[in-house]
Amino acid sequence: MDGPSSPLAPSGRADSEAGTPWLDADEQRAWRAYVRMQGLLAARLNRELQLESGLSLADYDVLVQLTDTPEARLRPFELQHELQWEQSRLSHHLARMRRRGLVEREECSEDGRGAFVVLTEKGRQAITAAAPGHVGVVRRFFFDGLTREEVAMLERLTTRILDRLSDADAETEGDVG
Repeated sequence: MDGPSSPLAPSGRADSEAGTPWLDADEQRAWRAYVRMQGLLAARLNRELQLESGLSLADYDVLVQLTDTPEARLRPFELQHELQWEQSRLSHHLARMRRRGLVEREECSEDGRGAFVVLTEKGRQAITAAAPGHVGVVRRFFFDGLTREEVAMLERLTTRILDRLSDADAETEGDVG
């Protein structure tokens, strides 16, 4: 794992030599396991959703964001922020979802240039039908293998990492302004 071809921990270099705090063997194994797990889990969730409901994981993510709002609508920039997608990805994906009748575009009366992404009845029916199967797959491949204590620990760890990412974003925004 830590041969010369590994960019995370090149062999034969001390941290001070390279000036980079390379991952140690435990960190590298944990990181690679996390990356592999995340990729496999996302692929499995996407595959199962498509088989069961015809929705992609990206469709589901958009629909979840919309159903989590009282009026089932969001401005595109809000959706982009919540999903952490590039603007072009969001635009293309919403266009595909509009063609399938899952969402629609609604003009914003307060802002003549703005619009809302709105959940349609077809979109609501699609996520309502897909949710039980999706939750079952999440439970089967993620939560059923964990104890309650491990779930609590996972929540603490992910919250800590999310807080660090949020702090870094705030610092970056402060540097720009």
